Amino acid sequence: QVQLEESGGGSVQPGGSLRLSCAVSGSIFSISAMGWYRQAPGNQRELVARITSGGTINYTDSVKGRFTISRDNAKNTVYLQMNSLKAEDTAVYYCHADVLRIVGRGYEQHQDWGQGTQGTVSS
Repeated sequence: QVQLEESGGGSVQPGGSLRLSCAVSGSIFSISAMGWYRQAPGNQRELVARITSGGTINYTDSVKGRFTISRDNAKNTVYLQMNSLKAEDTAVYYCHADVLRIVGRGYEQHQDWGQGTQGTVSS
């Protein structure tokens, strides 16, 4: 089994900050990439930020310069520091991981998701 435990969501005023955390645990051989997606009401789920095990980082254009993704490979944990938040950042944020699972006597590549954490930005 693989579990993704998220924390750090909440409500802030415009210009405020939130820090999201996601720890992955279970029968894991390796994690090639971890990231954050978000979905606002009526919108499609979109990639916010992603980081590979080698340190390659991608951000969606709307968060560049405001959000920072980081990863602690030893702890299988990914973080998203969100600064200068805007109302349009309001969404449910989902942790995502590309995991090579230990299955029986072998391995299986799988994409795992957290349950989501609400981030709300309003005055």
